[in-house]
Amino acid sequence: MDKKPKILVVGSFMMDLISRTDKVPGEGETITGRSFSTASGGKGANQAVQAALLGAEVTMVGKVGDDIFGTLMTEALSAANVNVDHIIKDKSAASGVGNITLEVRDGQKTKNRILILPGANMTLVPGDIEFLRNEISKYDMVILQNEIPAEVNEAVIDFAYSKGVPVMLNSAPSRPVSQEIMSKFTYISPNEHEAFDMTGIKIVADSSGIDFSTVKNAAGYFLDRGVKNVIVTLGSNGVVMATGDRYIFHPCIDVVEVVDPTAAGDSFVGAFCTAICSGMSEENAIEFASYAATITVSRLGAQPSLPTYSEVAELMDSVQRKGQNYRRAVI
Repeated sequence: MDKKPKILVVGSFMMDLISRTDKVPGEGETITGRSFSTASGGKGANQAVQAALLGAEVTMVGKVGDDIFGTLMTEALSAANVNVDHIIKDKSAASGVGNITLEVRDGQKTKNRILILPGANMTLVPGDIEFLRNEISKYDMVILQNEIPAEVNEAVIDFAYSKGVPVMLNSAPSRPVSQEIMSKFTYISPNEHEAFDMTGIKIVADSSGIDFSTVKNAAGYFLDRGVKNVIVTLGSNGVVMATGDRYIFHPCIDVVEVVDPTAAGDSFVGAFCTAICSGMSEENAIEFASYAATITVSRLGAQPSLPTYSEVAELMDSVQRKGQNYRRAVI
């Protein structure tokens, strides 16, 4: 990394309750699963930890409940060297929880199903982040998601835009965004499902490959509304970034066994933003972030699966030494 970026993350905390099973039960059905575990998560917290592990100086703003989950999640961020001075404990609401079911079948990639219960995340109000009006200019980038109230995101976006600070919205879960707000994004990063929800344009991406014309149409929706750069993540089909009239595709780095896809998107976003803020080109940042996400899916849990800078660099060197072709392409 050319420099140590300063990144602000305003977002969510979720204590992940992870069940592994051979088969997801149907309606009225009870089955015996393989195992159960817990791990600190939440899209905002995951992205903050990933950026910190990769060398960024990260500050996290958000709310947890005044309970054991809130304490554990705050301690997990502090252990990753994230600044937790602006994490608020809400005495009236429980910490957010994510129920994650992993369907594990021999010879197949693990599939996940996630139900989130936002809890204290949704009690964050614009007054809680008013201090950022004067402090936001200290940061190289702001990262947001949609697991906190929209009015909080909009206030942060306005603060950042007024000071010329780039904003990344990881638009998950999907929800409507006005064109006025959208025009203030430097980056937006939906997956194919969120892109469909927001644009009405279905991206065709399956085991036979990607219909790039559908990706371009969806990305064009955002570009036409003023977003500077659009990054559409496509799971095992890779990622496409649209910048003006340039479309860059990077394939999935398919060199590991998928153990748990939870937090892969968060790893990608945290890694991409860190790479951009450290001086990498957008093309190289996409590649770097793709390798980070690859390591993440090879491990169980959200934050416990996130890699360090040295781990990402080691995997990149290993793949390149073997001559495996996972290079980006202009489409």
